[in-house]
Amino acid sequence: MVLVAVFGVALLVAVLLSGLAARTVLSTSFLFLAGGALVSDGFPGLIHITPDSEIVSMTADLALFAVLFTDGMQVAFPKLRAHWRNPARALGLGMPLAFVFMALVTHFLVGLDWTTSFLVGAVLAPTDPVFASAIVGRAEVPAKLRQLLNVESGVNDGLALPVVLVLIAAAGPTAGSAEASPGKIAVELLLGLAFGVVLPVLVNVLVRFRLLGAEPKLQPLLPLATGIILYAACHLTHANPYLAAFSAGAVLAHVSPEAKESFEPLGEALAELAKFTALLVFGALLTPKLFGDLSLGGYAAVLLAIFLIRPASLLLSLLGTGISRREKLVAAWFGPKGFASVVYGLLVLQSGIPQAERAFTLIAVCIAFSIVAHSSTDVPIARAFDVEDLAGIPDGRDAADTSTDRSPQALSTTGGP
Repeated sequence: MVLVAVFGVALLVAVLLSGLAARTVLSTSFLFLAGGALVSDGFPGLIHITPDSEIVSMTADLALFAVLFTDGMQVAFPKLRAHWRNPARALGLGMPLAFVFMALVTHFLVGLDWTTSFLVGAVLAPTDPVFASAIVGRAEVPAKLRQLLNVESGVNDGLALPVVLVLIAAAGPTAGSAEASPGKIAVELLLGLAFGVVLPVLVNVLVRFRLLGAEPKLQPLLPLATGIILYAACHLTHANPYLAAFSAGAVLAHVSPEAKESFEPLGEALAELAKFTALLVFGALLTPKLFGDLSLGGYAAVLLAIFLIRPASLLLSLLGTGISRREKLVAAWFGPKGFASVVYGLLVLQSGIPQAERAFTLIAVCIAFSIVAHSSTDVPIARAFDVEDLAGIPDGRDAADTSTDRSPQALSTTGGP
């Protein structure tokens, strides 16, 4: 119950300061992260949470599922078909480069063996739009940039998971729960994709029967029910829930735009609550001991991961594209490590492989630094797009994007993430 009280206080403070956060570098995500840390064992010890506590893996898993489900609804298939090359480059070239570079840095600076180093690289390769929400959610930010980051972050979680599982199995003796063959992993991914496509289509067909249908006040609960069934089905069958969540959100928005519109306010509120809960719980793991256990080489690896590896990897992958230099730099910077990395890091820790604790310490510190760095810079950078456009500074976008996103209503948007 202490955890519930702490969450309530943190939520109240975050809501009261959300207006200020929308205009400044103050981050509501950081408030929950810091709140969890300040009441953990490292300080007054009001709550006792360890990495192997069930609440840690459960909240991170639920938060990632909820965020991916709502993010999937923002994918517009017509625009994606017209602009698929940039997300494909980020996923097909930028993500593998980040994976390899992070493995090299981890091996030579932290001293982990090669298999565990590549495992750390796979865990930290996925990006998360949650901690750059002002970039992917504000109308003044160019559509190409928003779509690039949103699609990349939505898909790369599912792409990283099989690599993580295979590397855990190859890293040494495990506790048994994380071990899986490549064939089994492939089946889980395909099953997750199938659930994510079939279930929303089936629900949409049922709604269109003459005797069925939801009254207006209950319509937002239809996508919610779909998401709950999908989450349960994935865990009961061991299908990949993250790929299922993102694909289900995208398919649901495509086959039933009215369902997306009715669910959007509720979905965003639920995703925010799940995100804040997971951040509070994860923050409780960030004790002084955890930061003290990381070597100087580990801190160097963290800084390189945030300030060099992600930016360089994405910039290389976007060479020769039609994206303006400014948009490339923003996309390169916003590669925050988020809930996928938390979930996969916990898989590493709970696997029992020989260097699991050292790997998790590096992963946890990197996620914490990333949350602070990225969630405190998204609002100023998003607002800079609006200011520069109003000042008449060209940004290199094509006419189609300009006509799509620079309406007077979009220019007047000043709300926070």
